[in-house]
Amino acid sequence: MPVSAEVLTAHQRRVEALRRSYRAIPAGRPVRLAKRTSNLFRPRAAPSTPGLDVTQLSHVLAVDPIALTAEVEGMTTYEDLVDATLAVGCMPLVVPQLRTITIGGAVSGLGIEASSFRNGLPHESVLEMDVLTGAGEVVTACPDGPNADLFEAFPNSYGSLGYATRLVIQLERVHAYVRLRHVPFTQLSGIQDAIGEIVRSRTFEGEDVDFIDGVVFSADEAYLTLGTWADSAPYTSSYTGQQVYYRSLRLRSEDYLTTKDYLWRWDTDWFWCSRAFGVQRPLIRRLWPDSLKRSDVYWKIIRFENQHHWWARLQQRRGEPSQERVVQDVEIPLERTADFLHWFLDTVPIDPVWLCPLVLRDTGTGQRRWPLYPLEPGKTYVNVGFWSTAPILPGREDGDVNRAIEAEVAALGGHKSLYSDAYYDEQTFWGLYGGEAYRTAKRVHDPEGRLPDLYAKAVRRV
Repeated sequence: MPVSAEVLTAHQRRVEALRRSYRAIPAGRPVRLAKRTSNLFRPRAAPSTPGLDVTQLSHVLAVDPIALTAEVEGMTTYEDLVDATLAVGCMPLVVPQLRTITIGGAVSGLGIEASSFRNGLPHESVLEMDVLTGAGEVVTACPDGPNADLFEAFPNSYGSLGYATRLVIQLERVHAYVRLRHVPFTQLSGIQDAIGEIVRSRTFEGEDVDFIDGVVFSADEAYLTLGTWADSAPYTSSYTGQQVYYRSLRLRSEDYLTTKDYLWRWDTDWFWCSRAFGVQRPLIRRLWPDSLKRSDVYWKIIRFENQHHWWARLQQRRGEPSQERVVQDVEIPLERTADFLHWFLDTVPIDPVWLCPLVLRDTGTGQRRWPLYPLEPGKTYVNVGFWSTAPILPGREDGDVNRAIEAEVAALGGHKSLYSDAYYDEQTFWGLYGGEAYRTAKRVHDPEGRLPDLYAKAVRRV
């Protein structure tokens, strides 16, 4: 259904309030967002100016289960969007794993999930969007039109070209349940080959595959989880309370979840990162309220530590080595995935790691469409995610592990997401992240440079 006149009027008022917030920032001063939450892992310098108030742009404006579209504001969380779409039997084509990721964040950054091998990345499902640019104007961008350059350069721009105020996205129909099969592998080459065949055929052992991701615990223990839509289930499991989802991969070969619980299966324990807070210990888990077993709660703890370094100082007093944050997602060409995993497991003392295949949609032209994250359409990549810390060994310095990862990813023809620490020199960075297309869009949509550029945000942490 289209957006009602009443809802549209309220939306326009919120957009105008945002524009007033922009105009209130003194001319020549940098512009940034004022947000209470974030899913970024890039510490930033303390702001010297007021931020744009985007908190009110968090509404689902309309959901059309016939046309399979949704119209939403940029700060809408996927948690709220999923609630609205599931209510009418639909979901976004790709639902990132964490509840409080916003749709604007997933489009201007990058999002991925287990449907990405068939649906690509979240920005590929956008039909149209309104963007508050660095010039202070709200413009409409779509694949064909006067702002097509902004539409194509927006993904992976991380707010350095502007902020989405409204998006129209595609949806798909859902079933009530998802049946899971946890398939074990004892060789990394085997899991690589299996991913390739499943992506090509969208089947495994004669059964359809609608979702695929995986977990690598070691070089000789890994699992692919294959999800298939189901209209009925003999039972359902819940991983929002005492049970830990990623541990279930080792304990059972089959499982059933409601669609909603499947979409948020990773959020309860922030994949496996909740173990750093003791939440997976039986006693603590019983005492920790289920309502607080959420990624945004863990993120607040991390933010507190980043500000005050309480735990780091305690570990230092105990004689423990300093730690380097290694929180990254990288896209590796399928045929080099086993090579990267062997290198990583031999080099970086972090496990487990997450696997998620993705294939960008083929535009039919054979050309790359998204210049700031230039993956090849139709080519299979595997997202490898790892989120922990590594000790800073004697004679080494903070950042060395991340630099080694960057070099290995580049050597294998891969790409690295920019939501966390990056160490590239400027020339290398712009060669990897669409410098020419970015500069063109920046000149048009932020001619005075009010928004920090992408290198400043991703590497210099402005």
